[in-house]
Amino acid sequence: MENTLKKYVSYILITTVILLTGLGLLAIWDVIDIEEVIRKMLYSLFVVFVASVVVLFIVSVFIKDNTNRNQNDL
Repeated sequence: MENTLKKYVSYILITTVILLTGLGLLAIWDVIDIEEVIRKMLYSLFVVFVASVVVLFIVSVFIKDNTNRNQNDL
């Protein structure tokens, strides 16, 4: 299990490095506007972060609360 997880994380990191290298090369050759790409990436990460925080709050408050009540009833 642990080796499989390490392998998947390695592939994800390699893919990320290749994509960032490609973006960097395109920006160096003025094919894309890197500032615009970075701005959109940061906005996207922010939206995903906020959505994750909301989901974590809902799960921790409502779902975990119901689990604790069921254990206390026993």
